Amino acid sequence: MVLLVQKLSKLYHKLENHHHRAEVDVLSASLQAFRSHVSNCLNQLLSLNPKPGSEILSFSWIQQCFELLPLINKAFLKLVKHIDHPMTSWEAASVDEYLNYGLHLLELLNTVSSSLSHLSQARLSFAHGLTLVDNSPSVAIKHLKAIQPQSSSEDIKGLLNKEDCEGKFVSCKERTVNEAMVEMKSVGFWVFGVVLASLSGQTKPYLEMKQVIARFHGGLLIDVIDSCVFDVMVEKGEQLKEVKELNNAANCLASAIVSGETSDAAMDLEGKLGVFEKQMEALEKQVDALFSKVLATRNEVLHCVRQRMQ
Repeated sequence: MVLLVQKLSKLYHKLENHHHRAEVDVLSASLQAFRSHVSNCLNQLLSLNPKPGSEILSFSWIQQCFELLPLINKAFLKLVKHIDHPMTSWEAASVDEYLNYGLHLLELLNTVSSSLSHLSQARLSFAHGLTLVDNSPSVAIKHLKAIQPQSSSEDIKGLLNKEDCEGKFVSCKERTVNEAMVEMKSVGFWVFGVVLASLSGQTKPYLEMKQVIARFHGGLLIDVIDSCVFDVMVEKGEQLKEVKELNNAANCLASAIVSGETSDAAMDLEGKLGVFEKQMEALEKQVDALFSKVLATRNEVLHCVRQRMQ
């Protein structure tokens, strides 16, 4: 009888170990599939610019960067579903991580809106200068000064004090969710670092975000594209393509006013202002839509948490 119990016990442990290994394999495969999807998205973003640096800092590229966020969040939720670990089963630490990430995104989107407002005001100044070229040329020149870099927001500094929850989870599923969340946050914060630096004309937001990502012990997936952005933004000191073109057109008009030949330069600036306005409007709509989507997702998670607590 004792021998039978011992045999059954060994068989039970053997089956339990086999089940555990099988679960670990499934979780590992799911996480790898998620990382591959994220990597492919980043590679596609880089492939949009066959000549590194040629169009990296532009409105169209910023829009492509923002499109990454819902795509990666969708892939993250797919992973959660695939490993059969819905948010209602998450530990409190995981829920907090996800909610905090959403809150940071909302704050950063507000900062982006502020940067867009700064650029919009500069566009209006140029447009007003155009109306003064014929009657008040000296005053017009004052409105044609180059767009100045915007002061960095302090919102990013708060992220630097945010501790990551990596390593605090016991179950394999929780660790898998956390590892995927680290990758998602790394890409998300990187995107905002690049966008805010591009729009503000300062590298500080980008460099601070790199510090945030380093503290999450993630970001390996963005290494290739980040090295390209670092070269363009920090090493070469490039600025947003459309801002550079607008500044050049305004400078040309100011010089033309002094020489007394303004027609061609005025037409060039007017055309560029029209294009700039349309691109700004498209980006503003994208930011508003993303804000609504992030807010809705975060509210949905909060609703699930409240239901679980009842």
